[in-house]
Amino acid sequence: MKTYIQNLRNDIPASIIVFLVAVPLCLGIALASGAPLFSGIIAGIVGGIVCGSLSGSQLGVSGPAAGLAVIVLTAIQDLGAFETFLLAVVFAGIIQFLLGVIKAGIIGYYFPDSVIKGMLAGIGVIIFLKQIPHAFGYNKNYEGSLSFVQNDGHNTFSQFYYMLESITPGAIIISVLSLGILILWEQKFMKKIQLFKLIQGPLVVVALGIILNIVFAGTNMKLQMDQVVSIPVAESFSGFINLFTLPDFSQWNNPQVYTVAFTLAVVASLETLLCLEATDKLDPLKRVSPANKELRAQGVGNLVSGLIGGLPITQVIVRSSTNIQSGGKTKTSAILHGFILLGSAMLIPNLLNLIPLSSLAAILILVGYKLAKPEIFKQMFSTGWTNFIPFVVTILAIVFTDLLVGIGIGMAVAIFFILYENYQKPFFFEKSNQLDKSGNITLTLSEDVTFLNKANIQRALSIIPNETKVTIDASKSINIHNDVIEIIKEFEINAKEREIEVHIIGRKQKGIDKSPIAVLEKSIKELNLEPALAN
Repeated sequence: MKTYIQNLRNDIPASIIVFLVAVPLCLGIALASGAPLFSGIIAGIVGGIVCGSLSGSQLGVSGPAAGLAVIVLTAIQDLGAFETFLLAVVFAGIIQFLLGVIKAGIIGYYFPDSVIKGMLAGIGVIIFLKQIPHAFGYNKNYEGSLSFVQNDGHNTFSQFYYMLESITPGAIIISVLSLGILILWEQKFMKKIQLFKLIQGPLVVVALGIILNIVFAGTNMKLQMDQVVSIPVAESFSGFINLFTLPDFSQWNNPQVYTVAFTLAVVASLETLLCLEATDKLDPLKRVSPANKELRAQGVGNLVSGLIGGLPITQVIVRSSTNIQSGGKTKTSAILHGFILLGSAMLIPNLLNLIPLSSLAAILILVGYKLAKPEIFKQMFSTGWTNFIPFVVTILAIVFTDLLVGIGIGMAVAIFFILYENYQKPFFFEKSNQLDKSGNITLTLSEDVTFLNKANIQRALSIIPNETKVTIDASKSINIHNDVIEIIKEFEINAKEREIEVHIIGRKQKGIDKSPIAVLEKSIKELNLEPALAN
């Protein structure tokens, strides 16, 4: 608790900035999903308050996800009613919670670092590209879109041509001034001034945007309705309550509901685990978030969201990275952003509707640049081609498809390089010249020798000269696939014909019967210590 209180001076400003970014994203994703606009706001509120409170992630922010928009749109149409779809969201939450209980979150730890960093950079490139038209006043594509092909039939690059038809001088002035302020706030001399440490640049940008929007009203630079935030306005408290929707429980025996629920649970869980891993990479303190706890938190969040009329929820990287770049330190910023979203939607929706989308575009353009800045490419290049190529492929695949497909392509390339490296290095070779002409050859097998190493080991054994001495050292091997063992046995038999003297050093069995994790957990329990990372 003390840590949370000490970090309030960082978390409060960060929560406000995340809230400002979240509002148009929640509305845009709801619009793209064919759902009531307020369902996106509900999902943002639940993602902040419920998921933020239950999550073990200190910097992750949850809310409606663009990656689910197509699934949601199709599901609402197939089920025939939004209320029936909400029941599927409730069941999806239950499934997600159970996935956390059975510890399915471990899947998230199997994504290579090159793919995770590629995902972050790819999303950065998309954010940067997608926000440029909004900065010019062109808002045909919904906020939060991460797909190459857009809902209006255009794509990420063709929209640059079509935006020329909708250039608005007022929007350009606001976005240019906003970018200037944000870049100024990033300068070292500004960070030394105490006042500007307390007042974040994005807050100044939004305030300026509202003022200019009011000033431009009645002039030829006036902003249109689709160029500002458009949150539903309730005239009274009862009207606000009516914006919430209950699921249709009478559809509990509809098989399609369960099909949609399972699809939502699996896709939302995968996207959450990816974003969780990516957020941990961005965390300056490099804290590791418990994946299973996150799945349970998301499950409860989706259960609540479905019960009150909200869209399905995942942890989302755009809001999470905005939180980190805005100085957020603990989960307080995510929780507060949910409360601010709730209070603002209830009390000051008219003020929110004065915020220009071009102001928010400037904020997101800077977020995108920071995620994909040139230094990251240089760093990945320095790690070698086997990391750099999957990194670049992941970026390109995400930019030209969508998030999940891009990750899948990046994973395929990364796995290829992993298998290739594994194939190349199944053993170490040593040759020591002896007094005899043939010498002594030693093959030291690697720790893990799989069936993928069969060809290399087969070839190595076949080229060993006749009438030599060979030592096959498997003492360091923890796992040797049965196919490789068969090859070695066959070589022993053939060696007699070739007058090769074979000596085999067997695997050390000590400690192999139990996994290292099991041994560590047992030791912790015996010492009556609490594990640092709760599942």
